[in-house]
Amino acid sequence: MAKQKFNIIKSTCIPVAIDNCNTDLIIPARYLASTTRDPKFFGDAFMHDLRYDADGQPVADFVMNRPEFSEAPREGVHEIIVGGQNWGSGSSREHAAWAISGYGVRVVVSSSFADIHRNNLLNCFVLPVVVSKDFQQELFASIEADPQTIVTVDVPNQTITNEATGHSEKFDINGYKKYCLMNGFDDIDYLLTKKADIEAYEVRNC
Repeated sequence: MAKQKFNIIKSTCIPVAIDNCNTDLIIPARYLASTTRDPKFFGDAFMHDLRYDADGQPVADFVMNRPEFSEAPREGVHEIIVGGQNWGSGSSREHAAWAISGYGVRVVVSSSFADIHRNNLLNCFVLPVVVSKDFQQELFASIEADPQTIVTVDVPNQTITNEATGHSEKFDINGYKKYCLMNGFDDIDYLLTKKADIEAYEVRNC
């Protein structure tokens, strides 16, 4: 899990138009027994059984293997996934968020998320952005027409913009999680910023 500060993300997108994409599709159960936390291990497992056939060969018509979407995510390129509705349903496995983060994705956009998966994403420095179904379908259409379509996610202002059409929507994010993402803090990092206050409280009350 890469701790990265979030501000404004401008990137091309990978369109994964699968409704009810569950955590078993995101990362198959056989990877859950691993004790490693190596991001590459989980990134390689992301969508594994859709990306590869039983012989380990890439499935040519799966979106992540199409030439226009097969580049590894990096700054400005494929840092955003546009997913179908009810993204991350199924079991609560934290590994699904590890896989998305390990692959290099920083934002997942959907019209709805499973609640536990949404929280797991936030804990792994991946921002889940909920948009309307109309905006979701517009994004899919724009990316299909031009895979180089740029989407801008402005975390301070909580907006997402389809640069192909100029259309924007606001999105919600918990204030504490927004603060943590913008500062690159996990929960422990945040507590450490309060160390002096905690110690002062203990002196006063112990």
